[in-house]
Amino acid sequence: MSLKELRAALRGATYRADVPELIRLLEERAWPEQVLQLIGDALLVAVTSGSASAHDLARACVAQLQARGWDGDTDLAEALAARLGDAPQPLLRPVPVDLEELASVREGDPAHGGGRVDLATGQVWPQTVYEDFRADESDEEEEEEDETAGSRWLWVDPVGSRSGYRDIEVFIGSLQDPHLAEVLSTAISGQGAFRRFRDALARDPEAADRWYAFSEDRVRGRARAWLAAEGYTPHPGRTPSLP
Repeated sequence: MSLKELRAALRGATYRADVPELIRLLEERAWPEQVLQLIGDALLVAVTSGSASAHDLARACVAQLQARGWDGDTDLAEALAARLGDAPQPLLRPVPVDLEELASVREGDPAHGGGRVDLATGQVWPQTVYEDFRADESDEEEEEEDETAGSRWLWVDPVGSRSGYRDIEVFIGSLQDPHLAEVLSTAISGQGAFRRFRDALARDPEAADRWYAFSEDRVRGRARAWLAAEGYTPHPGRTPSLP
């Protein structure tokens, strides 16, 4: 099973809360370092379901997250340890938010204005989408919303793509193939670096697979760490679609 296939299988089983499938996926192979955040979220679901067979896997994940030490790894390790009963529960409010949707707003183009998280539902609203949706609402409803905004919404200020560019540099530095590393290093020089990087990487499907897994885990971790700093933690569960 390729990294892409493993990530897709983990996502699907986590969304369905299919604990037997999660256990099967995680027991049958060594865990690629690039997917520890995704694995940790899967194991949160498995442990929460009461699956005793998930406990040893979750403890192994805690150890690997602590050893890796990327942004958000400590937060996820603490959440897993607390769910196992091995540590105190972090004093964070759970929100059923999709970390990748949150990251897309937080690390997107600052010109688009960031967005907000609905703390009741976990929906992530890009600011432009929210403004379009609210355009048809009455002034009275808008005033009522303003009065409750502090308790309902978590504002997400955009920080841009600097962290994403740093991810590319770290990934290139981890490559064992010096020729590929040189090609990718050349591609990210100057404007249009992200597009040229993707184009160059597409010529090596295996490296591309590793990159997308690596990038996703880094993004998920940063979103998790930001939430924790704001006093929240992602709660496993389905988030409703935007209207």
